[in-house]
Parts: sequence; structure tokens; C-alpha cells
Amino acid sequence: MGTQGPPTSIDEKLARQKEIDDWLPISSSRNAKWWYSAFHNVTAMVGAGVLGLPYAMSELGWGPGVVIMVLSWIITLYTLWQMVEMHEMVPGKRFDRYHELGQHAFGEKLGLYIVVPQQLIVEVGVDIVYMVTGGKSLKKFHDTVCSTCKPIKLTYFIMIFASVHFVLSHLPNFNSISGVSLAAAVMSLSYSTIAWGASVDKGVQDNVEYGYKAKSTAGTVFNFFSALGEVAFAYAGHNVVLEIQATIPSTPEKPSKGPMWRGVIVAYIVVALCYFPVALIGYWMFGNGVSDNILISLENPAWLIAMANMFVVIHVIGSYQIYAMPVFDMIETVLVKKLHFKPSTTLRFISRNIYVAFTMFVGITFPFFSGLLSFFGGFAFAPTTYFLPCVMWLAIYKPKKYSLSWIANWICIILGLLLMILAPIGALRNIILEAKTYEFYS
Repeated sequence: MGTQGPPTSIDEKLARQKEIDDWLPISSSRNAKWWYSAFHNVTAMVGAGVLGLPYAMSELGWGPGVVIMVLSWIITLYTLWQMVEMHEMVPGKRFDRYHELGQHAFGEKLGLYIVVPQQLIVEVGVDIVYMVTGGKSLKKFHDTVCSTCKPIKLTYFIMIFASVHFVLSHLPNFNSISGVSLAAAVMSLSYSTIAWGASVDKGVQDNVEYGYKAKSTAGTVFNFFSALGEVAFAYAGHNVVLEIQATIPSTPEKPSKGPMWRGVIVAYIVVALCYFPVALIGYWMFGNGVSDNILISLENPAWLIAMANMFVVIHVIGSYQIYAMPVFDMIETVLVKKLHFKPSTTLRFISRNIYVAFTMFVGITFPFFSGLLSFFGGFAFAPTTYFLPCVMWLAIYKPKKYSLSWIANWICIILGLLLMILAPIGALRNIILEAKTYEFYS
């Protein structure tokens, strides 16, 4: 793994730079088709967050819930369009990573300080939450299939789920995980359909209530804030969108934004087909008694629920990899460019295994799932998804004051800021309430 001395001449420097870029996971392979971007985006976007949407609806109520869901869909589609457009706005240059765009908009240093911490919180946060989701769904599968078996601790299920990633993490780049990602995208549609289909089959429950379930006004308000974070978490594919676009080939005549945008549109139609039926039908059938994971409210038919949980596991495996890839890229960039390690398989093997082990350990230690979701959702997803693209757009394109573009961007920025401030407040309260009764490694 030895270190290398600094290169001497300019040519050597460029050659070494190219060699490193060809080795790094984001920029090494640029021959993706438009449909790759469709299923990568579906996998990144439709997270396990979709199963928590009926619960978020129960905390928001009918009117605000529907408005917030629709607004989020429109705003995030708009900010996603901005990112796709900005990927190649400088002729002859591609912003392959979120932070490269940030550096272009805010300057070399500031761009890194603004984007990288948030992007890391999002990607590592999602991977930790998915460790827990994967483990929980495996446990649910085991308990459903074999209800008489001796119960096994959640800790062990998270370990079983992590074992898959110790293998899959060694796939070198985005294109090499496209098979995993396609399977994951198909699964997300499948379990979303099972979730709302089984809810329709169950019908509206007796004595169903649609009011807020918190007894106090404060409780209702905090729950409302927390639900905002859960919705933000559900629309969080933006952190990997430039990295996905970087895998699509591009020429001056045929820039990558054409195929990428086509993929995004397909992905967003799938997102709507997954989110709206689950959120609305789930809440309609179970009212405010709905569980924070809709599959838990649907106990039977057992075989169907077991199948849906297995689908969740397969999907979360794909999602974990999509969010881990940019993190691997950052880790490997630092190791090779800053610390001058030699690009090698050994380096990759060690660094990626350490990352998977880290996310597994944190997931096992803090599995209060929905609280964490909302906390991260407000804190880091809101900026990177709802308003950072708008701030960059304003900084780079400088649209005229009070023009349509200017107004639209400011509306997104204000809504996004509100979300970023309010959601973590509600979530933190929920985490504190859950942590009171929690025992470590139980």
C-alpha cells in the first residue's frame, strides 16, 4: 500500500491525475444508458421512508399532509432539474460530484465547507438508518415465517444484513452496481404496491380516527415538525444525482443532461406511484392508529407481509450501495490525493470494510429508527434537497430580481429553511422520549 513521492513535471502530474480519476468510483466508468439513471434515481429516492409516510400523514393530518406531500414532490423535482442542468454548465467541464458544484458556486474552500459535511451526514446517515431498516425487516421476516421460533436479538439481524455489504462494497463503481440497483428499484415498487394493496384489502378499520393522537397541543406541534422531517427524508435522492449523471457519456452535441433528465422523469413517475397511494391509502384505512412502518400495521396474510419485508431487505441492500458509493469516492480521493497512497485493491478493501463496519456498529448501538430518520431528514436532507441547489443557481446564474426564476428559487429556499429548522426540533423530542425506555444492545 506504500506511499508515493510527489510527481515532478506537469505532464506526469496530468497523467497521474488521469490515472487516479480512472480508478476512483465516480469518474471511472462513463458508459451508462439513460435507464440506468432511472433506476439509480428510484433506488436512491424511494427509500424505506415510504413505509413511514402513512404515519407522517397521521401526524400532519389530511389537509396539511396532502399539501406537503405534493409540494415536496414539485419542489424536489425542480431542484433536481437545476442540478441536472448545472452538471455541465461550464463548457468542457463536468461537475461529477456535489461538492465540485459547490466549489464552483461558493469558491474553493467555502464550497467544500458548505457541501461536504451535509453530504456526508446524509450519505452516512442513510447508510446507518438502512442498516437498522435491513435488520428490522429481516427480523420481521423471521418472526412472521416462524412465529414459534426462539426470538433472536435485532443486533444479530443487523449483523446478518451487514454481512452482505462486506461483499457488495467491493464492486468498483456505479455501473457495476447497476444490477443490484435495478433489483432494488423493482423491489421498491413491489413492496409499495403490497403496502397499499393489502391496506385496501383490509378496508377501513372499525373506530378509525383521523384526529391528532397527541393529548397536548405541544405534543401535536412537535409531532407535526417531526413528520416534516420524515417527508423530507422520503425525497432525498439529490445527494447522489450528480454522481449518477457522471456515469452517463457526454459530447458537446449530445450532453449528458438529455438522457439524465429522461431517467429522472421516469424515476419521478415511479416515485409518485409509490408514495401517494401508500401515504393516502395507508392513512385512510388505519387513521392515526397506523404504525411508523405500515407493514407492521398489516399483520396478515402472513406470507404476503413476509414477502414484502424480504423485498424491503433487497431494496435497502441496493440503496445502501448507492449512498455508500460517493462516500467511498471521498474516502479514496483523500487517501490517494492527499495522503499519497497508491491506488490499489488492498487500499479499497481495507477502507471500504472499515466504513461498512462503522455503519453497522452505529446502527446496532442506536436503532431508534423513525426519530433518527426525522432528525437527519430535517438537518441535512432539507438543505441538500430543497434549497442548496437554488442557492447555487442564484449564485451562478444571477437571475433578475423578481423574475420568475428568482421568485421560485426564493420560495424554495424559505420553505427549505423552515423545514431545516423545525423538523429536527420535533425529532429530537421523539428521540429523547424513546431513549428513556431504551436499553443498549438489547
